[in-house]
Amino acid sequence: MKKGQSKNNQEVGGFLKGVERIGNKLPHPAILFVILSVVVIIASEIVSRMGTTVTYYDAKAAEEVTVSALSLFNAEGLAYIFNSATTNFTGFAPLGTVLVAMLGVGVAEWTGLFDATLKKLLLNANKKILTPIVVFTGIMSNIASDAGYVVVIPIGAMIFAMAGRHPLAGLAAAFAGVSGGFSANLALGTTDPLLTGITNEALKAGGIDMVLAPTCNWYFLFVSTFVLTIVGTFVTDKIVEKNLGTYTGEYEPDRSEVTPLENKGLRNALIALLIFVAIMAFLMFPKNAVFRALDEASGKMKLNNFLNNGLIPAILLLFLVPGYVYGKTVGKIKTTHDLVTAMTSAMESMGAYMVLAFFASQFVAFFGKTNLGVIVSVKGAEFLESIGLTGIPLIILFILVAAFLNLFMGSASAKWAIMAPIFVPMMYKLGLHPALTQVAYRIGDSSTNIITPLMSYFAMIVVFMQKYEKDSGLGTLISMMLPYSMAFLISWTIMMILWMLIGLPVGPEAPLFI
Repeated sequence: MKKGQSKNNQEVGGFLKGVERIGNKLPHPAILFVILSVVVIIASEIVSRMGTTVTYYDAKAAEEVTVSALSLFNAEGLAYIFNSATTNFTGFAPLGTVLVAMLGVGVAEWTGLFDATLKKLLLNANKKILTPIVVFTGIMSNIASDAGYVVVIPIGAMIFAMAGRHPLAGLAAAFAGVSGGFSANLALGTTDPLLTGITNEALKAGGIDMVLAPTCNWYFLFVSTFVLTIVGTFVTDKIVEKNLGTYTGEYEPDRSEVTPLENKGLRNALIALLIFVAIMAFLMFPKNAVFRALDEASGKMKLNNFLNNGLIPAILLLFLVPGYVYGKTVGKIKTTHDLVTAMTSAMESMGAYMVLAFFASQFVAFFGKTNLGVIVSVKGAEFLESIGLTGIPLIILFILVAAFLNLFMGSASAKWAIMAPIFVPMMYKLGLHPALTQVAYRIGDSSTNIITPLMSYFAMIVVFMQKYEKDSGLGTLISMMLPYSMAFLISWTIMMILWMLIGLPVGPEAPLFI
């Protein structure tokens, strides 16, 4: 290796190690969320006393909204803090998703199905292709909405550990794909119609006679899937894993040969899985399938309700059924007591997450209640509008502003409902197609998901990480994910610039310019 290359690696490692050290010197993540909650309470009082008010057109509600900062540092605020604590926790978006899915995932792990499957797949596999597979799978998992957070990320760590690589590098690669690449995919996901619906409302509010289809970003996001897979692979192999060094933790996967009994268990589990998938397909895909419901907006039978509410129980069964069959075959599950023990074991491992989720849920709820996120988003949008840029410079700055605002307001749809009525008509008047504006927003919104504690699943990722490194914390996670965030943001923005220079449409019937 050349001297210059060695020096660069040391500089990168030194910077990231510095981020990790500083972050991990902070209190335990649970206590850190308590401190952040106190900061939000104080900030809400200060901003409220300043009389800060913003007015914007909410594309979701299809009406103009005026909001001001609500202080939690008064009698009403104190009452809210105590009265809402329980519902903040029980209503925390990832809580039900994680716990329900883990009942099934826990059975598959406890019976040894995961270990046997990974041994079968990885013992003779080429380790060089593991990273792109993990990143690509993470990106594709957003078809199933948030399921990738619960399933793909922990399995990414297990795959790397089984292959003799650092498990946190596998976790980071999967997290980068699932969350950093949330908007990219080869197929349409649940986010596409959601954001496009908001864009159409913004067009209507702006008096623009145009309606976008949910496929309006598909060409760009299709290509983005491969670009982000390549970038994510490079960052994992050349930066993150090198910076992590040799794994010295206590976790030691079973790398023994697959026994004949385990092979029989895998065969039976696969048969059970195929039968389950066939049944679910019958319930989902025929024209009048059980899981289809009438969509009032389109008048068609759609899976929207199932995808939003029924998918997680389906994922529970997706792992529980083959896990149970495998356990019965190899003798790990003999009675129903063993099955319940497997699920109980999964819940025991979630104890640390439950504690962390309680305090994280309060912080997220307080931030939303005070309207600080909305105020920051509207002020940021007004700032960008006042700059007066056009063309590529405007798109670049728009992406950067969306990425910055995502640090303060995690919900992609809520943030777009604020920004779309401002920017969609504005950019339309400047000759930029609304589909281009929407996809530029998605670049910024996705890229910084993986470095903001306001992202709903951030606390859960910390808990997954501590399975392999007990002393790891927010500093470890942010230092691992920062290279992905910056690399995705830069490469995706460059891709957008090249796309505009060439003049390619971002989707069917979605040219770049008006």
